Amino acid sequence: MRPTQILRSGGELPIGKYGHYLNKDTWGHLGGVLPQKGIITYGVSANRQNPLAGTAHDAVFNTWRRFRMQVLYWAPPLLAAYYAMDWAIKRNEYLNSKEGRAEFKD
Repeated sequence: MRPTQILRSGGELPIGKYGHYLNKDTWGHLGGVLPQKGIITYGVSANRQNPLAGTAHDAVFNTWRRFRMQVLYWAPPLLAAYYAMDWAIKRNEYLNSKEGRAEFKD
């Protein structure tokens, strides 16, 4: 791999020297006097990767776990709202029917 023009444009490091990054002492120069510590890179070969390993299994069991933990928070208000709406619809139909009008005709 050929170094970029920025690496060729100056600096104290020879071309192609790895492990040198921006440094607080030499701000603005790509590559510094000292190699930066704490940068670790890992690589995995393309034929060793399996990005979808276990996704179907994890999706089913994680979904069930999350549903089980949250169902008591949303199910009771949902049921209460459903029965309240059902009662209100039936009551409205009754009050607007012949029998309901006869009962409350004042």
